[in-house]
Parts: sequence; C-alpha cells; structure tokens
Amino acid sequence: MQKPRFLTRRPLRVGFLMAAIVGMLAACSVAPVVQAPPTSSPSPLPMPSMEDTRPLPPALVREQSRWVPVHWSVLPGVDTDAVNEAWPAWLQSCQRPTPDWRALCPEIAQLANASANEQRRWLREKLQPYRVEALDQRGEGLLTGYYEPTLTGSRRAQGAFQVPLYAPPAQLGQRKPWFSRQEMEILPAARAALRGKELLYLADPVEAMVLHIQGSGLVNVTEPDGRQRWVRMAYAATNDQPYKSIGRWLLDRRLITDASWPGIKAWIDRNPSRMNELLWQNPRVVFFREEALPVGSVPPGPKGAQGVPLTAERSIAVDRRSIPYGTPVWMKSTGPQTSFDRLVLAQDTGTAIVGAVRADYYAGSGPAAGELAGRLKQPLQLWALWPR
Repeated sequence: MQKPRFLTRRPLRVGFLMAAIVGMLAACSVAPVVQAPPTSSPSPLPMPSMEDTRPLPPALVREQSRWVPVHWSVLPGVDTDAVNEAWPAWLQSCQRPTPDWRALCPEIAQLANASANEQRRWLREKLQPYRVEALDQRGEGLLTGYYEPTLTGSRRAQGAFQVPLYAPPAQLGQRKPWFSRQEMEILPAARAALRGKELLYLADPVEAMVLHIQGSGLVNVTEPDGRQRWVRMAYAATNDQPYKSIGRWLLDRRLITDASWPGIKAWIDRNPSRMNELLWQNPRVVFFREEALPVGSVPPGPKGAQGVPLTAERSIAVDRRSIPYGTPVWMKSTGPQTSFDRLVLAQDTGTAIVGAVRADYYAGSGPAAGELAGRLKQPLQLWALWPR
C-alpha cells in the first residue's frame, strides 16, 4: 500500500484517532555488493553458541544499507517467537517472489503446517542473518506503526453522511501539486473536476482524514437493497500536497498542551466553527479506488507495495533501497509500553519510511490496531534473513 504519510504509511478516530493525527508525521531487489568482513564491529556482539559455529560470509552493501553477517544466537527472542504466525505473511510474499527467493518458496509452502520448532530449524539451516545498519555503521533506527481504520459509510449523500471519498479526477495529472484540501472544498474548478468521482460518504470529516493518513480503510456500507457489507477504500493517488500534522499546528500555536486525541477533540468541541480551519492545515488528500472483498468472510489485509495482502503484526513497511520486498526480517524494538522480538516480512513502503533501519509496523484493522499503531515510536534494530 503506497501510504502517503502518512497506513504506509503507509503519508484519528474516537478513542484512537489521536495517534493517527499526531503520530503520523506522516519486488525489486537491489543487487548487493560484497564486502570483506569488517575487522572490528561498531558494537560488541554476543558470543555464538557451541552449535552456531558456521563460518560467516562477507558483508553485503545495498543502496542505502550495509548488511553485517551474524550468528543466529545473536537474534533476540529467536528461540521463543511463534515464527509460525509469520508464515502466512511469507506465503503471501511467495505469491510474487523475487529471483532470490523463488527456489525456496516451495519449501516455505511445505512448512506451512509445520510446528514453530520445525520452521525454526529450517530457518537456521537455510538462511543467514545479517544485521542491517546504515552506511555509516549506525545500527539503531526508528519503528512506527500504521493500521487500517474501520468506518461506517453510505453510498449516497444522506443524513449525516455528507463527507465524500473521491476516486482520482481525470485532470489529476494536469497540475502538480493538485488542489489542496481547502481548495477542493471552495474552488469551483476543483469542485467541478471532482463531480461524479464520489465513491462513498462518511459522517465525520476527521474520520475522512484518518483514511487519507493511513492510505486505506474498511468501510461498512448499507447498499441500496438494504444489505450491509464491508468495502475497502484502497489507495489510488494523492493530490501531491505535503502532509502536515494538525496536532502539531495546535501545539505550535499553544492552543492545546495535550496533543492527544482527547485534547484535540476537546479543542474541536470548544471551537466547532474552526473545524475547517484546523483540517485545512493538512493540505494532503488521498484519492481511492474500491477494492472488491469476499462476502461473508473476514476481509484480507490491504495490499502493500509488494502487491500482496499484508498480515497483521507480521508485515512491515521498509525503505526498499535498504531491504528488498519479500525479505524476512528479525525485528527488535523496545518501548515504554510495547516490545517486539519477532519475525516479520518486508512487504510495504511509505513516503515517510526512509533509511536503513526504519520500519512501519502493520498493526491490523480496527480500533485495537489503531491504539497499538499510535503508541509506536521507539528504537529499532533489524536483521535481514537471506538465503545461504
């Protein structure tokens, strides 16, 4: 999912919109260059276990990162993570494998129903871990999170449902950047270009901004025949305007001291006439396309930039100049409320996801995922797992 942050991304909602408004300030493999093993490491590594004594290969250099080989014993939580929970994400990546992974995908498929310990043994046998670091040898970066909102909408403008979600207008490519959020609402030329491009209507303009920040969302709509169904509003394009945080705008003007959703919501409740003024501070708007979903089943995750559905809590967005799509990655991140030592798959990207050790964690869909994604802004270490 090409998240505008923004997911990511990926480029806001009662109880959990805070993080999305304030926190989101927001299959091509690059051929690696082989380097001789470094004579010294920028940080000491734990001694390998007795069973982990295989000679290490040379380091690899990619466009925006350096991969330093390590023993499996270095990876935190490697013996305790439920790696089987990451296997569905890996199977998705094997639907669009890069040449580096095509030969191993049949084995990955055969292990789909194996135990976590069997999968772990296969990982150790077939893959070599590399610590991902910046070209200047910095090994710590930043983890943030994104999610897919779940909203309620209408096919027609009726009652409270008056906030449109648009498909890309035909004239979108004729000017860059296109009209801003404010211009789309007040300029006759922009309104004329958008006429007939309405896909769905929401009841809350702030919820619409959630969708614009996250890049996609599930909307429960009532069809003309009275049936209710989920539809996905998937990312299609943007107006090429920059993303700006409305929470930061309020803080900078000392209009609030609490940049949480309750603080922002309290300000909106006290100043309803300034709602548009606040929302217009973020000029970026996303245009959507409706993605068909199977009826009567749990919707799959949105498609990431690799072109496969994302898996909640096992997919990440990365800078593909550092880590190619489809790469299994061991992730360590420790924050005040949430810590991770787990296997994830690099399957997405986002305009704000830049750097060697940088990831956006796909938390899933709905309010709980929004709460998790909103808490994440914490240190990160990554190890790429690569075929031997």
